[in-house]
Amino acid sequence: MRQDQSGFAEFYRASHQRCLRAVIAGTGRADLAEDLVAEAYTRALLSWRTVRRHPAPEAWVVRTALNTGVSWWRRRRREVPLDDHDAPAPGGEPGGRPEPSTGLAGDPGLLAALRALPRRQREVIALRLFLDLDMAATAAVLGIAPGTVGAHLSRAVAALRAALPLDTDPVPAGQEVTR
Repeated sequence: MRQDQSGFAEFYRASHQRCLRAVIAGTGRADLAEDLVAEAYTRALLSWRTVRRHPAPEAWVVRTALNTGVSWWRRRRREVPLDDHDAPAPGGEPGGRPEPSTGLAGDPGLLAALRALPRRQREVIALRLFLDLDMAATAAVLGIAPGTVGAHLSRAVAALRAALPLDTDPVPAGQEVTR
């Protein structure tokens, strides 16, 4: 049991920030993503013997976190809203929690653009770009065809490019791009 726990601790240290960034991208909310990732890692620890043999344990954590988020959302939409419940608290975020230091949370334009994407496109962005999974692994995690992953990724990238225009031309005038 002790060896299982140390293996999990190493996995947690090596993967936590990447998984958190992926879930922030998938949900569009840093505060919710922190809670979802914590829950997913708790479930991973409880099922560590199975999870450690998974072909992509980080993807397992992200998928579990995103599934937990869907369940959270379903429960929340049935709740009766209270006045001023979601009003920003003095900390800036609803609930007053500060943004985690992931780099992604520091760019409000990027977070807003990610929030505007459909859920499946956010999930594909999270798995392909933040966890660097290939098309086949992303398709397997999401339960869709690899071609569908490509279509969602293409649409998401196009939407993000439109929402986040470049401020400067990356190639100065008169210079060619060489590859």
